[in-house]
Amino acid sequence: MPCVFPVIGLKVLGFARHGSEGSAASRIGALAFSAGVVVSFWVLAALLLGLRAAGEAAGWGFQLQSPLFVAAMALLFVAIALNFSGVYEIGLSLTRLGQFGQGGRAASHPLAGSFGSGVLAVLVATPCTAPFMGSALGYTLGSTTLEALVVFTAIGVGMAAPYLLLGLFPAWLRWLPRPGRWMETFRQSLAFPMYATAAWLAWVLGQQAGIDAVLALAIGAVLLALALWLVGRFVQGGSGSRRTWTASLAVALLALGVWTAWPQRVAGDAPAAQARQDASAVDGEVLGWQPWSRERIADALASGRPVFVDFTAAWCVSCQANKRLVLERDAIVGAMAQRGVVRLEADWTNRDPAITEELARYGRNGVPLYLLFTPGQAAPRILPELLTTGIVMDALASIAPSAVARPADR
Repeated sequence: MPCVFPVIGLKVLGFARHGSEGSAASRIGALAFSAGVVVSFWVLAALLLGLRAAGEAAGWGFQLQSPLFVAAMALLFVAIALNFSGVYEIGLSLTRLGQFGQGGRAASHPLAGSFGSGVLAVLVATPCTAPFMGSALGYTLGSTTLEALVVFTAIGVGMAAPYLLLGLFPAWLRWLPRPGRWMETFRQSLAFPMYATAAWLAWVLGQQAGIDAVLALAIGAVLLALALWLVGRFVQGGSGSRRTWTASLAVALLALGVWTAWPQRVAGDAPAAQARQDASAVDGEVLGWQPWSRERIADALASGRPVFVDFTAAWCVSCQANKRLVLERDAIVGAMAQRGVVRLEADWTNRDPAITEELARYGRNGVPLYLLFTPGQAAPRILPELLTTGIVMDALASIAPSAVARPADR
């Protein structure tokens, strides 16, 4: 899935380097990476179970509901991209997430780097994995602690398995090109998925906290880039007093960049979900997608109109793909309009206990979820997490064209 592409690139580059270091290094690195993945899932399981025990409602990908976490991840990926671009070289074990220490020198803490890459893979991948694990994760909502831990352990082992197999059977690595100058080009090319990931996270932050928060993040990223450029240009390999005061300046710029990008410090515009709620009405109806609520569903069904509900989030790549490639296609919009379907959007970009509770009613703790309510039927039809035009059209075919059909609005 797109969320984990950057981390896959990081690990493949690590495998390529280990191919020249011997099978033992490859095996140990793969085991450390797998440990990072599994331990991260245990931590997520403990957080979810702890919140459940405390009466809080939490779901899969809940960490990306925090603007602070989103901003921090965006800055992290900018830092990774700058390292890949050759602006600086990382030498601190704390910042060795994802085997960053490239450039021909062996990492001083390779196990920490491999473990960190596993942690980073889980942090970035969780919002993309929900469509494939909806039923399994929904099961954990009503299961015992032991059962939930077994499920999360199985998920972690499954995610780490491809990397672990390559590490345990390093002979398969012979299919990779031999290490050489091409690795520097490959490393620099990996910077661009990192920049793209940071841009996506900035868009998510804008949906959560407004455009002012995005501007603050951009300025913070520039200050971060300046600090890291000073580190690479004057601190690493430097000496004497100039290295000392340059390092101090870099630390000050880094702190200023983090402070500037801090989302809670910025009072931005209303998020997109609120803007949709304030959308203008035409002939008494809101155009396009309307905000979800149980009352809206009940009112529409009482008036004889079917309802389509899209449980989505800005940080859910699968949700956005389904909407742009399927739900917003003219054929689908027209078919819904002909049948008078009321389109409701349950936006889970920010924490919303009502939406989390509704997801739990259908055995889910993550998005996407698609429901089609038909008047006269007690339960809605649940559509697959990954949609196609055919799937949606087949579902709509059971609904006859309505006398209250309206023009296909967008």
